[in-house]
Amino acid sequence: MARSARGRSNLIALCLVILGTVLLMAGDCWCAPDLRENAVVRAVRKVGAAVVNISSEYEVAQRSNPFFNFGLDPFFESFFKDFFEPRYRRQYKGTSLGSGVIIDGNRGYILTNEHVIARSTKIKVVLNDEREFEAELVGAAPDFDLAVLKIKSKKPLPAIEMGNSNDLMIGESVIAIGNPFGFSHTVTTGVISATNRSVQTDDRVYRDFIQTDASINPGNSGGPLLNIKGDFIGINTAIYSKAQGIGFAIPVNKARRVMDDLIKYGEVHIPWLGLFVQDLNQKLARYFRTPEGHGVLISDVSANSPAQKAGLQKGDVVTAIGKRRVTSKKVYHAIIKNFGAGKIIPLTVWRDGKTSLMQIRSRTFPEELADELAYKSLGVRVREVSAALRLRFSIAARNGVMVTELRPGSYLDRVGARSGDVIRKIDEVVIRTLADFKKAVIKYRQRQSAVLLIQRDKQQYHVTVKLEA
Repeated sequence: MARSARGRSNLIALCLVILGTVLLMAGDCWCAPDLRENAVVRAVRKVGAAVVNISSEYEVAQRSNPFFNFGLDPFFESFFKDFFEPRYRRQYKGTSLGSGVIIDGNRGYILTNEHVIARSTKIKVVLNDEREFEAELVGAAPDFDLAVLKIKSKKPLPAIEMGNSNDLMIGESVIAIGNPFGFSHTVTTGVISATNRSVQTDDRVYRDFIQTDASINPGNSGGPLLNIKGDFIGINTAIYSKAQGIGFAIPVNKARRVMDDLIKYGEVHIPWLGLFVQDLNQKLARYFRTPEGHGVLISDVSANSPAQKAGLQKGDVVTAIGKRRVTSKKVYHAIIKNFGAGKIIPLTVWRDGKTSLMQIRSRTFPEELADELAYKSLGVRVREVSAALRLRFSIAARNGVMVTELRPGSYLDRVGARSGDVIRKIDEVVIRTLADFKKAVIKYRQRQSAVLLIQRDKQQYHVTVKLEA
């Protein structure tokens, strides 16, 4: 009997050992994926197929004239440059690598950084499944460092859903996906270090960026920044060459606004209120007794503009736009750019010691006001170059607009521009007609400066002009 009880006990013990072993093995099988498949893995899996590799070709002209190797007198250097350099200019192709994210799988739209495809003659897109497409440029916005591409596919493409960047939290975990240095689909993680950052590059200031410590290197530009849930909250951009351990991204809400304009118009339409503003120095701040001494002073209001119709007046002080404080003219223009044309823009205005909130529905800038804007900002009045004008003024240029009047004291007047000079280009816009000129003046009206290509006789000069409007 005792022996029989002992046998049953041993049998039970053996069964328990076997059962425990089975459960342990089953536990390993069931639990291991849960332990390894964390939030980052799930987020990457959720959007990874929508991230693409972008390579673009561009042409570079390199001067190889041997005369320039001897340190010539400036006069002779100019002579050789004007008359001999074109024969010694060598063309070669460069390649730029970057990332992008598919935002519309049915129409084939891809969002990326403008600097990834700048000056490109050919753009190639490679999907996660290694399919290759040649892309066309839908539109680019250098001031926002954003561009939209389009590829044609017989089947719908995997696309990402736009998230929300208005509720970002300092310290929350983020994930960056891209192709740094050509290594496709690289994932890095970090946290949001700050929001509303301004980034200074060689020729521009970008505002309202997300700052993160997730590694963002060349090639990451244009890829998505995700929160821990896999929501698309920003476009990574590697434009700050001095950054070490610092990454930046364009908030997705701003990117969405720019993207919509690029798809619809091919360019970004900056909203127009009809206000001319100036910085509020300490003397003016004391005079107007503005709250906390900040704001911008309205120096003029355009007739029949949205601002005039809303009741704004010369001498009012704009202290905030929406929930954001306005501390300078630069900040004012940067915040306005975040709104679309036709949208209602809430301005907090200080007048006669009282604060009031004004809701103004913006418009696109009226083309009929471009002539006055050009006179105010560039200091010129112009006419389209015609056969009659070429003959009358002995103009060598066949395209462009001819300066007919200079505003006394304007920058161009001070540096020696004169009537009869021909404006051939304003920044990236080639000026062939009067319509091109008006378009460029409207497009760059909120910039601090613009580079003009001016032709006099057969000579061409680049002049950087400070915009005064």
